[in-house]
Formats: sequence, C-alpha cells, structure tokens
Amino acid sequence: MKSRPNQEADMTQIGIIGLGRMGGAIAQRMQAQGQSVQGWTRSGRAVESIATTADLASLVGACDTLILSLLDDAAVASVLDACLQQDLTGKIIIDTSTVVPTILKDRITQIESKGALAVDAPISGGPELVLAGECGVFIGGSETAAARAQSTLGAISGRVFHVGPLGTGLVMKTINNSMLQCYFSGLHDMMPLAKRAGLPLETALRILCGGPAGIPMITDRIPKILGDDQTVGFEIQAAHKDNSVFQRVAQAYGLNSPVLALAGERQKQALADGLGAEDPAALVSAAYDRG
Repeated sequence: MKSRPNQEADMTQIGIIGLGRMGGAIAQRMQAQGQSVQGWTRSGRAVESIATTADLASLVGACDTLILSLLDDAAVASVLDACLQQDLTGKIIIDTSTVVPTILKDRITQIESKGALAVDAPISGGPELVLAGECGVFIGGSETAAARAQSTLGAISGRVFHVGPLGTGLVMKTINNSMLQCYFSGLHDMMPLAKRAGLPLETALRILCGGPAGIPMITDRIPKILGDDQTVGFEIQAAHKDNSVFQRVAQAYGLNSPVLALAGERQKQALADGLGAEDPAALVSAAYDRG
C-alpha cells in the first residue's frame, strides 16, 4: 500500500461530474487548493463559486481529468456510457462514487481502447472531511493510472492510497467503512445498558473515546450525539445506501457479513423513524434514549 503526501497537482482542467454534497465538496476543496475546476450535474444543481457546463459532452471535451461523484450504480453506468461516446484521448476517469466495482471494471477495456485511463477512488469521510483535506482516498487501478490519479487527488487529502488493481479501492472502502458501521451497531446495543444503569451518555462516550476502545469518528461526533451541534456530516440514508453496496461487494466475493446486515436493518429502522436526513450521531442518542 502506498501513500503520497499532499502535493501540488499538475495544472490540468478538472471536471467534477455530480455536484451533490460530496461532489460539491470535492470541487470546492480542489478550487481552494488552486486547481482549475468546472462541474456538471444531471439535476442542474449549482455549487457556489464553481463554474458549470450546460451538458456532459462539453465538460468531457474541456477537461483532462474527469472525477465522478454520483449516487448509485445506475448513475455511474449511465455517465460512463455517455463518456464513452466522446473523445477520451489522454484523459483519466476517477470514480469516487460508492458503487459496486464491476460498473467500472466492465468498461475498462472500452475506456482504454479510447486512449484513456481509469481508477476507482472511493472516499472515506463525509463532505466536512473533504473540505478540511482530512478524508481518506483508496485508489484501485494500474500503476500508471494510480500515479496520475494521486497527483490530482493530493489536492483533497494527504491520505491517498494506491491499494491494488482496479476495483480494490472500493473493496478497501467496504472494509474500512463497514467497520465503522459495525461500531455504530455495537453502540446501539451498549448505550441502552448505560441508560438503564444510570450512566450519563456523555460520561460513557468520553470514557469510551478516551481509551483503546474509542475511535476518532465517535470522538468527533460527541457534540452531535449530545445535541450541541446540529450540523449533518453524512446522512443516515446515505450510510444505508452504502451498506447495501458493501453487502453486495462482500457477496461478489462469496462472503456474507451478519454484523453488517444487522447494521443495515437498524439503519432501515432509523429511516422508518424519520431519521434519514440526520447524522449517524442520531443513531447513538436514539439508542440511549430507548434504554
């Protein structure tokens, strides 16, 4: 596994395809780091200070680097197929979307035959970590493609890793983020115990996070869990979508994760309870309240 520190990327024209919360954050971070950025989104959504093009073909024609940040498998497949109708000579496609890796792998021969490179490069961390330059990026692809992608993605993080061949970036994100989801599921079981024993939520969390059983993601969310910070870093409904992808990735390799499946069921219940647009911190506080 190779990590490259944050460094100035070559000044190429970067096109961001998808300007949702993650895509918008990528565009803003890159522009803040001095990169030349423009965007396009199917919904027509605009992001402050980011120039947009009227159609995808115009963006592809104008940019050397195409970064995809799209919602689901269908969106990525549709955009990749549309890109394959354009001249891709000398370009690189960097797919940061959380989708099954077969979407890109099934098209890599066509992409390379058009004179382009491609990598999967999913991001671990929500928009706030992207904007702060503190997210993790896992690249799957050839050495040549990965080196070029790293030179661009260094603008959004100093934690950019080439983990292996095409598709392994998403596998690494599956492993990394599934562990986080399973941790939340553990808190779902343990916080009611704290409540029933009369242990204050803040006391339990600060002791937990101050020791070897703590993780930074929960430490950073303590103000959100306690209700002192109402901002949303990453929505529960987005985590639930990712959970489905992670389970399908494991199944593609002949594996199942009962713990991950349980986390998905609990996220589904949270959606039914109207918490879909909340930060995952709400899962912890809700579990404590139910105790």
